[in-house]
Amino acid sequence: WKSFNTWPPKEIKQATWWLNKDHELLLNKAATEGKDEYISDPADPVPYIDKKSSNRINEYMGADQTFASKRNDVVYYVSDALQNDITLLGPITANLYVSLSNTDADFIVKVIDVLPDDPSTQQLVRAEVLRGKFRNSFEKPEPFKPGKIETVNFSLPDIAHTFKKGHRLMIQIQSSWFPLSDRNPQQFMNIYEAKPGDYKKATIRIYHDTQNPSTIFLPILR
Repeated sequence: WKSFNTWPPKEIKQATWWLNKDHELLLNKAATEGKDEYISDPADPVPYIDKKSSNRINEYMGADQTFASKRNDVVYYVSDALQNDITLLGPITANLYVSLSNTDADFIVKVIDVLPDDPSTQQLVRAEVLRGKFRNSFEKPEPFKPGKIETVNFSLPDIAHTFKKGHRLMIQIQSSWFPLSDRNPQQFMNIYEAKPGDYKKATIRIYHDTQNPSTIFLPILR
């Protein structure tokens, strides 16, 4: 156990990790390029765990996410093998540049520890969801303008986790997380009034170029 006089600890510094092409996650700012896209289909949402159960189970909080990174509706970015242990303490912030083909979508960001002895094991460390229409205000939801690049900025729950030397850090981004998050019709509307025909597929683009640098801010213990 460790204890600190303040939270987040004064000993942390915010490190910026940059999303890049070819699934790269970069600690040092580089010439980031391109964008990634996926089609989010409410009729085939990304499940929260790769396990069938008649009840929601808490195992998902540390479950293997390899099944998700293999899906076409999940994009991921992974670092090189870490040269030293990295301890994260405090809040995580995602700053994404996105565009949609529709007027609303959810954004789920997951922080994952990729084990070196078995790279197919991708352990979930933290995750959070933001319903896109609340990106600027929870009191005044706003629709997206199809095709327009906008920022989606939100915080994940605080973390206290050490990524060991040789491990890799992965970020996964998706637009459904069923049934932890209810399905979004991906149209700007009152979801409680949505009919089956209101649920539409949406093309989601995540940008990571020089003008639109999607980043993840992580609190590293110095």
